[in-house]
Amino acid sequence: MKEKRLQHLEDYIHSVGTVSLDELCEYFNVSKNTVRRDVNQILEKGTIQKVYGGVTSVTPALIPFENRDHTNHPEKVKIGKQAAALVQDQDLIFIDSGTTTRNIVEFLPSSQQLTILTNSLDVINAAVAFENITLITIGNRYKRKTKSFVSIDDLHILDKYNISKAFMAATGVSIAHGLTNSDILEYEIKKRIAEKAQAVYLLADASKFGKSTQLTYAPLQEVDVLITSGTLSDEYHSFCREHQIELYICK
Repeated sequence: MKEKRLQHLEDYIHSVGTVSLDELCEYFNVSKNTVRRDVNQILEKGTIQKVYGGVTSVTPALIPFENRDHTNHPEKVKIGKQAAALVQDQDLIFIDSGTTTRNIVEFLPSSQQLTILTNSLDVINAAVAFENITLITIGNRYKRKTKSFVSIDDLHILDKYNISKAFMAATGVSIAHGLTNSDILEYEIKKRIAEKAQAVYLLADASKFGKSTQLTYAPLQEVDVLITSGTLSDEYHSFCREHQIELYICK
């Protein structure tokens, strides 16, 4: 219970930016002593900082998309290829923005009839060449650092889509903090999609595991299929078995 409260508290701080201790007490209906203890514990992670009377979110600078694309590139291509093999005819899929998920489209069969919902510029550019793909784009503000469209005025607009599979990316993946990213605008889209999709497919190379950033958009146990590379620790293998997560390790 305490771990969940701490995560909710941290997520709230990141969502509002800066907040007073009094506001946290009122929002979470806990005493100031409890808030102080919780805040002090989160401060140790370095994801928030103290300000006069409260705390503020700390957002690290994102690595430019072009630089991230060169990291573990062969593994990311293999992961994308495996993910494409799991797409079925007539699926309505969401493809997240990211240097791993972007590889899915090039491995899709040219005859496959499906609908792609995405906020990724790279996925959009790749998908327009497929006459058999119905392309739906989301997001009304372009973010150059991630080549993605972010911000939706009404997130409930996503509820009308029956998403069969959501192929998600993450900046960090851990058992404690789940699927995390660093941008509040991307977080809102990721969170809504993960909640709405019939099945969540996480695409993450081995370097992402055991790490976390400020914002958890989904707990790890909500993942249905995990596609990764390299060697995962016994802890993650056990977690996948316990929560019936289908695991693909691309060699």
